Amino acid sequence: MRLRSATPGHPSWPHALSVASRELGMMFAAVIAYFAIRGLVEGAGDTAVANARRVIDFERSIGIFAEERFQRPFTDSDLLTTLANWVYIYGHWPFIAVVALWLVVWHPAEYRVIRNAFLISGSVGLVIFLFFPVAPPRLVDGLNVVDTVTEHSRAYRVLQPPALVNQYAALPSFHFGWNMLIGLGIVRCSRVWFVRIAGFAAPIAMGVSTVATANHYIVDPLLGGAIALLALYLAEWSRGRRLSPFSREIWFSPMPSPPGVVTGAG
Repeated sequence: MRLRSATPGHPSWPHALSVASRELGMMFAAVIAYFAIRGLVEGAGDTAVANARRVIDFERSIGIFAEERFQRPFTDSDLLTTLANWVYIYGHWPFIAVVALWLVVWHPAEYRVIRNAFLISGSVGLVIFLFFPVAPPRLVDGLNVVDTVTEHSRAYRVLQPPALVNQYAALPSFHFGWNMLIGLGIVRCSRVWFVRIAGFAAPIAMGVSTVATANHYIVDPLLGGAIALLALYLAEWSRGRRLSPFSREIWFSPMPSPPGVVTGAG
């Protein structure tokens, strides 16, 4: 994988890095704004806990309430707890940032589609956080779950300072939804089989960790993933690819990148 040298019609490394810096700077500003707004609309604790119990009642009604049983193997094992924490902490923003840099340099058209899907889904999420704040399982009395991230790690508070985090934003889970989008970017652009497997595996591991760390209910990543897929469909539609969210193309065929930027398989 390499970037083409400067030739007529082909950007040089400095140009590519300039584009990457601009795009990632815009994305970083949008993320900071997202968290700042999310913090400002933090719901009242009593309302968030009441809504959490509604989510629990809903899961019970459809037979998927299993958060306590799901977490037990992890809390019984220091190794599994550590792995779940690492995935939840380092498998989100650090992972997203690295893949976004790869996409913006080698697959800019795909990056723009995924960036727009981030922005669309984040906007939907802010509306839900505002009108239906939900406390995570770790903050609901009576649930036999453990906040493994807080008890066993301090890194998360560095990556996401408490002042920018709304703790009543459990539903939906964009830890899963956004990881799924970035994983799809890997699957759609890479031609290396084990890299594509990592693109599939990363959001699955994140979905497991969201529940295993008591930060989300089982329904949270399901809704986060559904919103992210809808946002991806709308982002593709806005660029002229009117694909069904269930079509093979939306999973495996990226938008073509402008000539001169993409140089080979990633």
